[in-house]
This record gives sequence, structure tokens and C-alpha cells, in this order.
Amino acid sequence: MTSPAASTDQFPVRVFGGPTAVFEYGGLRILTDPTFDAPGDYQVPGGPLLTKTAPSVGSPADLGPIDVVLLSHDEHADNLDNSGRALLADVPLTLTTPGGGQRLGDRAQGLADWASVELERPGGGTVTVTGVPAIHGPGAREDVEPISGQVVGFILTGEGLPTVYVSGDNASLEAVKEIAERFGPVDTALLFAGAPRFSVIYDGQCVVLDSAQTAEAAQILGARRIVPVHYDSWAHFTEGRNDLQVAFSAAGLADRVDWGQRG
Repeated sequence: MTSPAASTDQFPVRVFGGPTAVFEYGGLRILTDPTFDAPGDYQVPGGPLLTKTAPSVGSPADLGPIDVVLLSHDEHADNLDNSGRALLADVPLTLTTPGGGQRLGDRAQGLADWASVELERPGGGTVTVTGVPAIHGPGAREDVEPISGQVVGFILTGEGLPTVYVSGDNASLEAVKEIAERFGPVDTALLFAGAPRFSVIYDGQCVVLDSAQTAEAAQILGARRIVPVHYDSWAHFTEGRNDLQVAFSAAGLADRVDWGQRG
């Protein structure tokens, strides 16, 4: 249960482009989906070509020590690239999908839906990280995962701490509704957006939320603060910051949006 005092907490979030952000929560430094490689083409094995169009705003050297990586999935270069894989070796714990937990070695742990892990806080107490549903494409999970792979989102909770949602590459508002029923209202929602599309899969339908859906997700969650990520720096993102601003304004949420500190 989030205390009234905790609900007003506005801890800083640094954004680096794409899905990559870092923030401190309960004394732990947490990084999402690390992507720091240079612009260029990156091939998804058995999937479409990904083109990075802009450099990250900073490098792994700018991060400082990281305690935990929240990795929505390890199979796509726009969520975990070569630089990101290299830095995982220096991070004590990476939380990710069950499949990713098997692929990434001893410092990685997979979280199934609603499974939780307790992390020790430096000043005492714990942070709870719960894996929550995410579907990386339109339709039912059993139809999407053979094409796009597993994805996981995360909920962070702790005594006296705000409730934080990190969506990962999720395209399902039904999944968001399930999460809201268990954990809403959410104090801070890091929402992956960008309306990414590929003509070669799903008939060009979005594989992550578009801008209007991102605003709807924030409403479903009752999010007090919205931090959009995963909407720039890649060619397959078809909607950017301006589209998100329009959607949040139309939904009456403009005053809840925090674009984060750049780099």
C-alpha cells in the first residue's frame, strides 16, 4: 500500500534515448533496457532489420554503479544491444523474462507473470520487484510470442515508496488492465511507446503501444506521473514526442507527463 507521502515522490529519471532510463528507488540504482550502440543497422535473428537513427544521450560510463537492470527482453537490439550486454557483466542482478534468465547467465533471473523478488535496500528494508504481463504485438500471447518472443514488465513497491510500473515492450491494454486491478493507482509509469511497426509482421500493426494507447494506459493505471520512453532513435518507431504530447493533451494528462532528464 502506498502512503500519501510516498505518492508525491518525484524521483529523477534520466533518459538516454530508446527504452533506456536510470533512476534511484529505495536506495537502489535501476537501469531499464540498456542500449548504447552507435547508429546503424542491427539484424534480429530470424526477424526484421532494425535501424538506429540517433546516438544515445550518454554512454555506459555516464551511468555510475547500477544495482539492478530491468530488462524487458534480451532478443531485440533496440532493447539490449552489444554495449548493453557488455555492461550486464558488471551489474549484480538483471531481472528479465524466464527465457532471458536462462540465456543471460548466473547474474540474470527470469520473472514469470506475478512472480516477485525481494531486494535488500542499502538502508534496511526491501524493494519488491514483480514481473507483470507484456505482449509484444497485437493479439493473444500464444500467437505473438512465437513471432516476437517473451516480454516482461515490472512493478516496484516497498514500504514508504511510490508504486512504479515499467511497461517493457507491451502492446496490450488488456494486460495493463490486469496490472491496474492488482497494483493501481500507480505513482510513476515508465511507458514504452513509439508505435513501432514492421510491414513484414502483423500486417504493419503496432508491436508496442501507439500514442493514443499510451495515454489510455496511463488513464487505466491512474498514473500520477508518466515518463514516456521508447519513442525515439529507431526507424521503426512511427510516432514520436509530438504525437505523445498531442495524445496526452487530448486525454487531459499533459500536466502528469515528465520527459525525464536527458543523459
